[in-house]
Amino acid sequence: MDRAPTSDALRGRWAIALLVAGAIAISYLDRQTLPWAIKHIEADIPISNQIKAALDSAFLATYGLMYLGGGWLLDRIGTRRGFIVIMVFWSLACASHGLAGSVLALAASRLLLGFGEGGGFPAATRVVAEWFPARDRATAMGLINVGTAVGAVIAPPLIALILAHGDWMGLSSWRWVFFITGAIGIVWVAGWWWSYRAPDASFQHAGEAAPAEDAPSLRALLARREVAGLMGAKFLGDAAWYFYLFWLPKYLFEAHAFDLKQAATIGWIPYAACGVGSLAGGYLSSRLLGRGLSANAARKIAMGLSVAVMPLIMLVPSATSVGMVIFIFSLAFAGQQSWATLVMTLPTDLVPRGALGKFAGLVGLGGAFGGIAMGQAAGWMLDAGLGYTPVLTLAASLHVIAFALVCITIPRIAPLDFSRKVSR
Repeated sequence: MDRAPTSDALRGRWAIALLVAGAIAISYLDRQTLPWAIKHIEADIPISNQIKAALDSAFLATYGLMYLGGGWLLDRIGTRRGFIVIMVFWSLACASHGLAGSVLALAASRLLLGFGEGGGFPAATRVVAEWFPARDRATAMGLINVGTAVGAVIAPPLIALILAHGDWMGLSSWRWVFFITGAIGIVWVAGWWWSYRAPDASFQHAGEAAPAEDAPSLRALLARREVAGLMGAKFLGDAAWYFYLFWLPKYLFEAHAFDLKQAATIGWIPYAACGVGSLAGGYLSSRLLGRGLSANAARKIAMGLSVAVMPLIMLVPSATSVGMVIFIFSLAFAGQQSWATLVMTLPTDLVPRGALGKFAGLVGLGGAFGGIAMGQAAGWMLDAGLGYTPVLTLAASLHVIAFALVCITIPRIAPLDFSRKVSR
């Protein structure tokens, strides 16, 4: 009979969640380097809107593929070693941007960065499944997802500081942005190697201990409409999110004449709202579960409230002040990260632990290619002179459609039965 986890072990799992949140923070810091440093990079390497979209697509293509490949890797070699391999790779890829002398070199670095970072959230999902019971998973994922906000909040002032003062050794300051942020990831690896161990048998949760060999195959997962629906919802939601993430700095620079000082002082505010949304969505869902609601009701109520604020983005083009623009984006960023927390919790509700890497990978793959589609559309519309209004209007509608898709394809959030054939 398994022993109940000790109080020290229970406290320790939240410390592990914080450590994983640190890795996610570093990933968001690293991916924000190009958007915030782009005006300085353009002094050495000309970049049009469509080239900018191509660089974002290079990152997202390998990010999405490695989201699936990273899940496979983690299922094979385990969370501890897998996270080390992933983090070392993406940190070196981030640093390699600083050596670029052309658009092609930047594209190669973005490809490599995406290839490494794609394993981050599958690893986080595995940590949550290993250490937390179902009732606490949304809260734990929300805490981890706060890392997206922390990394994105740190990015504007840190990058502005380096750009203003980092002309060391005769190199352009934008190159040091990548060298320094890449080095931060290597420091995290040392802490992870020293501190992380897989939980013992006392953390096996009732009904959730299906061994990897009994887990459904990739083909079996793809045969389920619930899996396809969640992939589609992630495609739509992340199409909007990656547009905001990669294009908000450029929008502020071009439409509102942002400078480095403003980037450092107020550019971080929408990203801080991400942290609020991450915690709020996870907390609300777990709270509803604790009050006796089903996983289906708890998750969908929280998801519905999350997407309700997203259409406000349509008001941005008519906003008359930078303050109002920042406020609207802050509401949308909070809603997005609340939504993202819940979407990345759903695989733990639906499939056994041995299939989590594959399922989380499929979901992330859908999200990455949504980002590619939206980024390419944005680059084309902007270079065609259509402006930001149609792009923002399209982005504002995507989360609502995504939530409708979840409700249609997953009428009941509960463990899926893979022992029988599914007829579509």
